[in-house]
Amino acid sequence: MDEFWPLFGLRLAFRDVLLRPMTEADLPRLAAVLPADAGHDPRLAMYESQTYAENERRLFCQGYWKALGTWSPESWVLHFAVSHGGELVGVQTLEGDDFPALRTVDSASWLVPAVRGRGLGVAMRTAMLQFAFGELGATAAITSATTTNAASLGVSRRLGYAGNGISRIVDTGGDVVELQHLRLTRDRWPGAEVPVAGFAPCRPWFGMAG
Repeated sequence: MDEFWPLFGLRLAFRDVLLRPMTEADLPRLAAVLPADAGHDPRLAMYESQTYAENERRLFCQGYWKALGTWSPESWVLHFAVSHGGELVGVQTLEGDDFPALRTVDSASWLVPAVRGRGLGVAMRTAMLQFAFGELGATAAITSATTTNAASLGVSRRLGYAGNGISRIVDTGGDVVELQHLRLTRDRWPGAEVPVAGFAPCRPWFGMAG
């Protein structure tokens, strides 16, 4: 498939984590270990015929298929499968909406509970940010987390993100929650040594000359 979809050949490495675009073969394994706090867009439909966990796994798979089916150089979502010690342990998502004009990326991520607290969240976000600011030429990166998600907010602040306002949303359960928004600009990014492989044939997928 790399001949028709070169993104599958992309690789980012930092410290002891490897990021590569998710494939169809990864879905069963990643859906099976999807943590309960991974979260999803609260606007998406939850089926009464499925349990909460089944709904979450279905939406996770749908998100993968939607990203592939709606990809364009102007607006795209790239889901990276994250490996540590040869095992799939999470997902790092990178998103660019109106990217050629705005040069801004958004991100989201999750890790299985068993590997949390080891610095993997920082490592995978570092790899993603260096790829965004380096290869893609982004000028800013944004992200959001609920105000109660101390772990995610801690990773963002450690990497230099600054507060960018608070909004309120209604979650899947009908509760109102607050989202902390954060932003990091390229001039504040110190850079990191992140070997990137397989990017050259992917350049047109991001609206760049081949």
